[in-house]
Amino acid sequence: MSKKVVIIGGVAGGATAAVRLRRLDEFAEIIIIERGDYVSFANCGLPYYIGGVIKEKSKLQLVTPDTLNRRFNIDVRLNNEVISINKENKSVLVKERKKNEEYNLEYDNLILSPGAEPILPPFTGIEEVPTFSLRTIPDTFEIDEFITQNKPQHATVVGGGFIGLEMAENLRIRGLNVTVVELVDQVMINLDKEMAQFVHQELYLNDVDLVLGDGVDSFAKDAEGKAIVKTQSGKEILTDLIILAIGVKPESKLAKECGLDLGDRGHIFVNKNMRTSDEFIYAVGDAVQVTNLITNEPTAVPLAGPASKQGRIAADNITGRKSEYNGVLGAAVVKVFDITVAQVGLNEKNLKNSEIKFEKVYTYPVNHPGYYPNREKIAIKLLFEVPSGKILGVQAVGGKGTEKRVDIISTSIFFGGTVFDLELLEITYAPPFNNAKTPVNRLGYVASNMLKGDFDYWHWEEAEKIIEKNAYLLDVRREDEYVRGTIGNAVHINDLDLRKRIDEIPKDKEIYIFCEEGYRAYIAQRHLAQKGYKVKNLVGGYIFYKMSKATKEELKTRIAFN
Repeated sequence: MSKKVVIIGGVAGGATAAVRLRRLDEFAEIIIIERGDYVSFANCGLPYYIGGVIKEKSKLQLVTPDTLNRRFNIDVRLNNEVISINKENKSVLVKERKKNEEYNLEYDNLILSPGAEPILPPFTGIEEVPTFSLRTIPDTFEIDEFITQNKPQHATVVGGGFIGLEMAENLRIRGLNVTVVELVDQVMINLDKEMAQFVHQELYLNDVDLVLGDGVDSFAKDAEGKAIVKTQSGKEILTDLIILAIGVKPESKLAKECGLDLGDRGHIFVNKNMRTSDEFIYAVGDAVQVTNLITNEPTAVPLAGPASKQGRIAADNITGRKSEYNGVLGAAVVKVFDITVAQVGLNEKNLKNSEIKFEKVYTYPVNHPGYYPNREKIAIKLLFEVPSGKILGVQAVGGKGTEKRVDIISTSIFFGGTVFDLELLEITYAPPFNNAKTPVNRLGYVASNMLKGDFDYWHWEEAEKIIEKNAYLLDVRREDEYVRGTIGNAVHINDLDLRKRIDEIPKDKEIYIFCEEGYRAYIAQRHLAQKGYKVKNLVGGYIFYKMSKATKEELKTRIAFN
């Protein structure tokens, strides 16, 4: 006897589950209930339509109900909304929104793919000003139409996450001046602060103003009817358009009301088979609680990639194929004007709140050899367990190919890789694409050397204490680098002159050495250490020290990526 499977919600999770079900069971009755006008659309492409990068509305719709019906014999019911779930009767109450009629629909299995909804705090004055959120195709068209008709000069984006920054970029492309307001002191909270500074620089250089560490308090209008964003510090921002990109929360109302188990943050609890606490109900996508593959702790990742995989696994299990979803690493990437920002795994903030003993390395390689035209820099931070070397996370900000390096490391983490493995990974090389000693290999070399005890080291956040105790700082950069700034009262000796000037360096003091990126200082350190000097090398060099403490005005002058 064929099964009847009802799927609540389409897009990545629901639509993937539906077509996978059909591929495995030609005789199942498959019904998708979608309350909106579209069953499968490119959520991540929405900001780029507003910026005019994607020009045709039709490109945003990935597959139509007609295609799903003709190709897969899937019954897609748009503008239908599930009002309630009756677990005992294995049925759902559906409202046909246009006709305002209700009907019951029985199921053998139910898949919940309700997604997430934007967080919209009840700010005072929010009804008085033009505010928008971006989650669906209609949201996109509404923002686009407002800009076309009203020709706003300035937009305020509330929230510095992925959607917020994508909207900031595309609004700038559209010709608007943009201010991003973020409650915490950095954009992209998944990055550590010093890595976020590279993103701050790119935003400033593209004339996006940042109000950091200062959340929205309320909204109002001035005497001329112009919108005002009032921050918690008392700052007032005159604006014409407000985008709320504060974050999302799971749409788990139906699950809660029918008695399914939820996690602490309201996400639907599922096991590795994507089954909920009811044996006949599965759940996938942004609304579910899954497991972090590194910590084994509960988490949620509202991304299309995990949702698609979960939809496939739910379909497998419904059709009798035992398939498991073991968890997420949280791999993510975003374009911010001319740079790529990518990360996977845990950041330092996460690790400081855990019991994991860890270390970190920074590198600042080029994406391909300098002799090949148009090389670009990549700032990379790698986190790993001590003493095992197990890779815990990576963050990278830079030019072309940045995400490729993160993807390689993500794969290594998935298979339990260590920094020692990164040394040995065989990665494609040709001058247009990579270096012979690739950025990934270099991370392995530095981290492995650290664990092997091949060099002593210090980190940029130790600088103030080192300066306070009047320690011997040795700057081995070139003259042109040194004159742009140094650390404390560092003694300057170009590393190329070190051998002939070595007698100037005291043997009775610990030497804190640094160069621009770490490599030249490492060579100098190895030289000095073998001659009896006590030397510590600054991991990542001066560039990460400088970026970590750079002011807004300094970032506007392009410290990095020169």
